[in-house]
Amino acid sequence: MRRTLALVALTAVAVAVAASAAPARTTSDQNIVQTAVSAGQFKTLTKLLTRAGLVSALEQPGPYTVFAPTDAAFKKVPKATLAALLRNRAKLKAVLLYHVVSGKVTAADVVKLSSAKTLSGKNVRIRVSGMNVFVNSAKVTKTDVEASNGIIHVINRVLIPPAK
Repeated sequence: MRRTLALVALTAVAVAVAASAAPARTTSDQNIVQTAVSAGQFKTLTKLLTRAGLVSALEQPGPYTVFAPTDAAFKKVPKATLAALLRNRAKLKAVLLYHVVSGKVTAADVVKLSSAKTLSGKNVRIRVSGMNVFVNSAKVTKTDVEASNGIIHVINRVLIPPAK
């Protein structure tokens, strides 16, 4: 029942967002990176993808599902943690790949899962609480942003993989 309610809520949010958005061109003809850039709220994410050398990978056919933290989400990361990631390209890459799942996993699919394996090789935990869906401790705030090579779900926190 909770998963059904969460699915209805996520679908309603997706429909409301789609109805309120009037982009000059649809995101379905843009890849994940282009979609993130044109959204305007993922400047930090796209900058870090460039620094980690992952832009070309996310421009490939995929499909991919990206749990994308907003610029506001990156502001919640301690400055020392972010600085350490910027100094270590391998760790930065691992953190960014921890936000990406192979395949197109829609909101309807996400609420049926308890975990998902990311491209970093580690799993993220997925849970439904009331009308909300969480990936680890990050709340999904917007779902099913279509791209030509996958889908984006917006989250309000940066996912940091476990050390082990």
